[in-house]
Amino acid sequence: MKAVLYETFGAAPRLANVPDPTPTADGVVIRVMATGVCRSDWHGWMGHDPDIVLPHVPGHELAGVVAAVGREVSRWRIGDRVTVPFIAACGHCHECYCGNQQVCERQFQPGFTHWGSFAEYVGIDHADLNLVRLPDTLDFVTAASLGCRFVTSFRAVVDQGRASAGQWVAVHGCGGVGLSAVMIARAIGAQVVAVDISEQALALARSLGAAATVNAGHVADVVQAVKEITQGGAHVSLDALGHPSTCFNSIGNLRRRGRHVQVGLMLADDAAPVVPMSQIIAHELEIVGSHGMQAHRYPAMLSMIQSGQLAPAKLVGKTISLGQSIQALMDMDKFQDVGMTVITDFSA
Repeated sequence: MKAVLYETFGAAPRLANVPDPTPTADGVVIRVMATGVCRSDWHGWMGHDPDIVLPHVPGHELAGVVAAVGREVSRWRIGDRVTVPFIAACGHCHECYCGNQQVCERQFQPGFTHWGSFAEYVGIDHADLNLVRLPDTLDFVTAASLGCRFVTSFRAVVDQGRASAGQWVAVHGCGGVGLSAVMIARAIGAQVVAVDISEQALALARSLGAAATVNAGHVADVVQAVKEITQGGAHVSLDALGHPSTCFNSIGNLRRRGRHVQVGLMLADDAAPVVPMSQIIAHELEIVGSHGMQAHRYPAMLSMIQSGQLAPAKLVGKTISLGQSIQALMDMDKFQDVGMTVITDFSA
């Protein structure tokens, strides 16, 4: 099969012919119909993830069709349309038994712990637990765009942030994760203030329902700007970028007893950001992380998509070929066009 392969961290990947995967006893092989290009893939390519063993095929935001099935798989058949959480679970640890597969003690991640979806095919173990059936009305590009960004935002806003109608939600960083969070927060009736340095991204945030926007490059104090807009601070605030400044501002702009959700990855030199701990204590703020979403929570999100409450297709920027994904991956640390990039052509 064709796949994007890199053999050295930080060096240009190449398009290569590699062996097709075969299903494990409890796994499946998925023919990839669409897969997103994500900043997490860039972190992996740069060597920021200790689980990656070279040579490696990246990619974790995928949708496709079951192409082969292991002998122990009972829920899936060849031809089924599926996606998969970017954190896949073992099904046997304490967290899995509690329904918290997103923090499985023996989790695996396509594109990180094993070869991923920048390829014609990808293998997924423990398929009965980890696969999600796609509605027939949901196209593969939109399904792939749910990837890690949209589902992570759904869980961050709904489950971890516990945002509700009438509350103020601040979103710091209007990339794929942040714009998804804007859409989701508005869909549940919250008021959203979006923060970014790109007027183009802020304009898209407003088109998705943000009540107010703040250009962090044009104001003297982001925290004060958000507090003025929200008349005292956000009830829930997300760092959707993953940077020391956005993390600090997201905590700082909360009202008393507010909740900060850290969604953007904090890796390498950004792994230990400074936080306003005195404010966290004095105002009884909650600080929670959010990392993916369990397969069993997908139906709640998919039903909102089918009803028209959520429209993730609006967040897709462009589609590209497998070969074009190499440059797209290497450019992920630079300013990106607004909208998600999805690979749909695996022939070249």
